Amino acid sequence: MINERDVKDLLYQEFARIGKSLSSPKRLEILDLLSQGPKSVEALAKCTAMSVANVSQHLKTLFNSRLVDFKKEGNFVIYELADDVISDFLTTFHALSEKQLVQVQQIKEEFLNEQLGIEGVTLSELITRMDKGEVLLLDVRPREEYEKAHIPGAVSIPIEELEDKLSSLPVNSDVVAYCRGPYCLMSAEAVKILKAKGINAFRLEDGVIEWQRIAK
Repeated sequence: MINERDVKDLLYQEFARIGKSLSSPKRLEILDLLSQGPKSVEALAKCTAMSVANVSQHLKTLFNSRLVDFKKEGNFVIYELADDVISDFLTTFHALSEKQLVQVQQIKEEFLNEQLGIEGVTLSELITRMDKGEVLLLDVRPREEYEKAHIPGAVSIPIEELEDKLSSLPVNSDVVAYCRGPYCLMSAEAVKILKAKGINAFRLEDGVIEWQRIAK
């Protein structure tokens, strides 16, 4: 007969499988990327600056702990989060880390905020200004991420296409750019490009996941 101690040991052993799979910075980054939408192994390798072989090993670990799933599309293997609850967990995990670890706060303050020197807007400010027709919202993520989910009213112009499409932007409207959330710098790069062309631009620190949380 199994006693209470045995049950607890078995349970926490299973819980630890998730913890072990989260112990790698690269696996955490992969999960963040997949929270934006499904991606091939090759796309993940490009985003994380790793080899396809290394990404595959990390994905195997995440798959074994049931955090990701995959399907085959032609010659490509496409990975995605195994459940939407994982995306919610990542948001909470980031908030916990930022609250408890002074190093995270310092990195964000010293690099993401001070060194970029870019003025930002909050989600509530954005919604108010969009309702008044005062701003154009740009989603500068890859187009497949936009198609998976985006903030309503956003226009998709991937960051690598932005300079070529500047002439299509209205000259009499402020522009707000967003990407994958607080720790993504594509929106900061977009704001720099826009400002260099004389366009009044701002960065939205939040992304689709943060918007979805307040929209529920």
